Amino acid sequence: MPGSAVSAARKVVCGLLDLIFPDDCRVCQQPLHEVSRIPVCSSCLAAPKLFQAEFYCVACRTPFVNAAPLDEHGLCSLCRLGVNGFEEVYAFGAYEGTLRKLIHAFKFEGVQTLSRPLGRFLAQVLPRDLAFDLIVPMPLHWRRRWQRGFNQAELLAREIARRWNAPVERVVRRKKATAPQAGLTSAQRRKNVSGAFEVKRGKRLDGKRVLLIDDVLTTGATASACARALKRAGAAHVTLLTLARRDRRAPIEFAITAASAGSGS
Repeated sequence: MPGSAVSAARKVVCGLLDLIFPDDCRVCQQPLHEVSRIPVCSSCLAAPKLFQAEFYCVACRTPFVNAAPLDEHGLCSLCRLGVNGFEEVYAFGAYEGTLRKLIHAFKFEGVQTLSRPLGRFLAQVLPRDLAFDLIVPMPLHWRRRWQRGFNQAELLAREIARRWNAPVERVVRRKKATAPQAGLTSAQRRKNVSGAFEVKRGKRLDGKRVLLIDDVLTTGATASACARALKRAGAAHVTLLTLARRDRRAPIEFAITAASAGSGS
């Protein structure tokens, strides 16, 4: 069948499906005109852009408005003090706009098919020359996982595992349900998640390089607590990879809003 005939037939089928199963993009609310397992239009899937910052910590990659918070090695105060449990951070974009809406649809509305395009975002920012012995998704407390029905970080981890040829291992468990992180200071957040994670009994990670995956990075308190648990089990190096991070250069009103809706990492 000629290509034009195939295209015409596809349009007819799509039109009929739109009439029978009308649906709108979960992000922009415009009608969908293509048959897809992902209820998001192609424009919204292409909208998120890589995070850009002129001044940032070379380890945790926290952005700053100027170089004042960085030392001569390019490290921020938290990294200089060794507060973070991870060695480095990679985040695709800022937790705002279309990317934020995509994460909400994925995480809170249960659109699990978004894991593939969101996984492609992660793959764009993680250097190809990095190698890992295992990939660890940020664990949810069993009650939260039961309520949601899935762990969004685990779905993202499996997308990266296919590209980096490393196994996904659920070696960390969240042993206590912590209070919501929204509204807490950085110090309060770190205290709130202190001791919340542990590596499963009998599991050793001696000398291993670990890639820890989460969806949103806010202050880094949750990710640091999880990374420290991995270190206590012997991990030699922990890299954190997230879809989005809160931009500390943003106005305080936006920062409070973003933190309230984030994952609390």
